[in-house]
Amino acid sequence: MAWLIKKVGDKFYSKDIRVVKDPEKLKGLFNRTRWKILEMLAERPRYPAEIAKELGIHEQKVYYHIKQLQNSGIIKIRDKRERGGALAKYFSLEDYGFALELPYGDEKLADFPVQKEPENLKEFLYPFVQNAQLTACIVVGSPDPHGPHQVRARDGHYGIDVALFLGHYASMPERFSVSLDIDVIAEKRWTEENLILIGGPLTNILTDKFNPSLPVKFESEKFPFRKLISEKTGEEYTDDSCGIIAKIPNPENPEKSVMVLAGIRFIGTKSAVLGFTRFTKEVLKDYSGEEKWACVVRGMDMDGDGKVDSVEVLE
Repeated sequence: MAWLIKKVGDKFYSKDIRVVKDPEKLKGLFNRTRWKILEMLAERPRYPAEIAKELGIHEQKVYYHIKQLQNSGIIKIRDKRERGGALAKYFSLEDYGFALELPYGDEKLADFPVQKEPENLKEFLYPFVQNAQLTACIVVGSPDPHGPHQVRARDGHYGIDVALFLGHYASMPERFSVSLDIDVIAEKRWTEENLILIGGPLTNILTDKFNPSLPVKFESEKFPFRKLISEKTGEEYTDDSCGIIAKIPNPENPEKSVMVLAGIRFIGTKSAVLGFTRFTKEVLKDYSGEEKWACVVRGMDMDGDGKVDSVEVLE
């Protein structure tokens, strides 16, 4: 395993790369069209017809280049999804950088750790983080009485942990990155930006707005909505410490995405945030690039101090 370390300003950024000693293994890269395809796949997984349309070339030509890149071990099939009545193969990169190494030469011992992230985290964070930039708004519930049930949010401070986590992968944006739900609603920004929503449907009225589109929904008919219902399994979750980590396209603007970290009560929201930030590998274990996806977690107190400090993935 190797990393490319880049210094930008006073910060260091790293990415996994493939180091080879035989130039023949990289000859599949030395083609302008293939390089454009790789640049597109570096952004997110795509299928050949989509690539052909964006590049303005014949689909058969894209299939040829895809085959060459596959044979070189540079790309792989990431997922298969139905598109227009046919099964489309989505391709992604095996590596995000390449290097040729000559024998000998000086090597220095690195004196700083390089954090290894789950392979699918980059996909899950897209489009909220792009090119080490935060391209989303973190939305917390207003601490004042608001919404149809006039509830005060008590979970807005959990946004600090989410921001600290995202800071590993994105630099400080120029504009303020956090908003109250009531401000996003008042300014009609919920279709214009990628959103990271913190809090359940009572404390964050945007979570309530997007609840019908979530793969795991909050009960919406019986106040105070203390039940999660899974579309996939039909399972119902009622424990206060249960929460969801979900990602969906914005139903009013599919070009934008919405992430939801929310629980049945504020302790469930804490469980969702804890799972996303501390138990990322376990939470994303079954995520493979789906546009619409959710994970249910239950918070646990492992050290007996009465506070949630771990999570169990329920689905």
